[in-house]
Amino acid sequence: MLNPLVDSRDVKFVLFELLEVDKLTKFSVYADFDHDTFEATLDLAEQISVDVIYPTAEDAEKNPAKWDPTSKAVTLPPTYKGGLDAYYEAGFGSIYDNMEINGMGMPYSVAMASLEYITAANYSLFMYPGLSHGAMELVEEYGTEEQWKLYGEKILTGEWGGTMCLTEPDAGSDVGALKTKAVKQADGTYKISGQKIFISSGENNYYSNMIHPVLARIEGDPKGTKGISIFIVPKFRVNPDGSVGEFNDVTCTGIEHKMGIHGQSTSQLAFGDNGKCIGYLLGEERQGMKIMFKMMNMARMGTALMGQANASGAYMHAVTYAKNRIQGADVTQMLNPEAPGTTIVNHPDVKRMLLFMKSHLEGQRALISLMYNQFDIMRGSDNEDDKKEANCIMEIMIPILKAGCTDKGVEITSTAMQTYGGYGYCKDYPIVRYMSDSKILAIWEGTNGIQAMDLTMRKILMNKEQRNYAALKKRMEATVAKAKGIVDEKYLELFTSSVAKLDEIIEFLKGLMATGKFLNLFAQATPLLNAMYIVVMAWAHLWMLTVAQPKMQAIVGDAKGADRDKLIEENDEAAFYTGKVLSSQFYLGTELPQFFGKAQAILFNEGAVIKANKNVFTGALAE
Repeated sequence: MLNPLVDSRDVKFVLFELLEVDKLTKFSVYADFDHDTFEATLDLAEQISVDVIYPTAEDAEKNPAKWDPTSKAVTLPPTYKGGLDAYYEAGFGSIYDNMEINGMGMPYSVAMASLEYITAANYSLFMYPGLSHGAMELVEEYGTEEQWKLYGEKILTGEWGGTMCLTEPDAGSDVGALKTKAVKQADGTYKISGQKIFISSGENNYYSNMIHPVLARIEGDPKGTKGISIFIVPKFRVNPDGSVGEFNDVTCTGIEHKMGIHGQSTSQLAFGDNGKCIGYLLGEERQGMKIMFKMMNMARMGTALMGQANASGAYMHAVTYAKNRIQGADVTQMLNPEAPGTTIVNHPDVKRMLLFMKSHLEGQRALISLMYNQFDIMRGSDNEDDKKEANCIMEIMIPILKAGCTDKGVEITSTAMQTYGGYGYCKDYPIVRYMSDSKILAIWEGTNGIQAMDLTMRKILMNKEQRNYAALKKRMEATVAKAKGIVDEKYLELFTSSVAKLDEIIEFLKGLMATGKFLNLFAQATPLLNAMYIVVMAWAHLWMLTVAQPKMQAIVGDAKGADRDKLIEENDEAAFYTGKVLSSQFYLGTELPQFFGKAQAILFNEGAVIKANKNVFTGALAE
């Protein structure tokens, strides 16, 4: 059966042919795994996603999460319990966690490829265990042994849930402006008071207790991010023996009515309205932002995956529709009034749209898997230089992929809707849901503008000796060297020209920073990220083309025309590798050239953004 969500053959190409993850078993930490285990894990994820989790997405549209103003409780869509149960029972809730804490210890790259299926099926559902897992990791790394036994173990098994409590009504992206307060008590605990909003999974009827990591300022500590601490705040207090105790004065005051992800209980939480909310310090005082960033980095990586996976579901549906929808004659017969109708997949503009979606999704899949594969190297390798390089690659990839995959995710789902024509705009078809679910991913976990500033400043210009960028260039140059003699020279020349132009942009931005032109620098941050996304995607396609083209040639040979079409029709591998080659050639020849226009715009350094004040947009009366 064709998976309606994810191209499973491409997932396995990326893992086993491109990244060669079987070689990870040479690391002692992965020595107990083998190829068959990896395959079986992917197959299980696929089966659960299609049979169990995918139907929950439609249920959530008809029966969204609901808040009861009397009880303050939230009810999830009816099918969510079965979907979450299946997720935990299959072991996905602890798939890559260390075996020392009863995790499966699977390589990150294989684990997250498995989770692509789950998120493509319904990422709104996946957020419940996803957020919970992030909270668990904070307790595991920064909590005491007692805190781990009281909270972490039960979150890991799915008995309890967790969240990430940062945002407040007047402190969204500006976390340092938060007002939530912590007052130290004689017994070492803290009384917590304040409000948090946009708290994903904040209240629900699946978990028997919710464990909230809450950012707050201890009374008397300095303003800004340096004065922020982080606290474990359970919905119900936990007794020393691990049993659930009394209510901890954490109340859900409502859930947001959103454009998409209707099964997700995006909550408003009030802490300590009755003065009885107790929090427990996690880590050290005034280390809240440092600790929370552990969760934020993982969340940003996960958001890149969600953007790609959600768009993958839209694309796979669009392909199926285009192969079956008959409309219009073939363009070669357009002057023949007797010409039969043809499926729209044969129309050049539809093929262009499908190749646009396919090429972006395949490049994103490769880069996301590469990003997570760096964790595998850092976890398993004994070579310190390899581990440092892996960290550099991961660091620079996080903002590029979080922003790039989610921005393009919106565009891909829109293109999928365009493929359907008017039917795509109707709720009878799933594209409406994929498109409405896509936009929030470009906003949360740090808006994509924040990702651009992070990339420009922290990950490149302020990074010592630009080590992150140097590591990226080293990998790209190695790919070019391997591609010579395999990939057509015109693609290699175009790619190497783009890297040289990117070098020029980086030097230009270094000059802006050296001369203190920070307004110009920040105005160019998003254009830089968008430009770099194109280049790293081109790198991924050059890499994939180097692997796929010889394999296509071995199967297809010199077959042309009808003979080639027949071979592709009858041989799945011939079709797959031909599709891979065409997808990469499309990206390199059609999408990569757009980089040079973006580069020219950055180097032109137009100053309109700097000159504009609030009144130029709609005038003073708009206030």
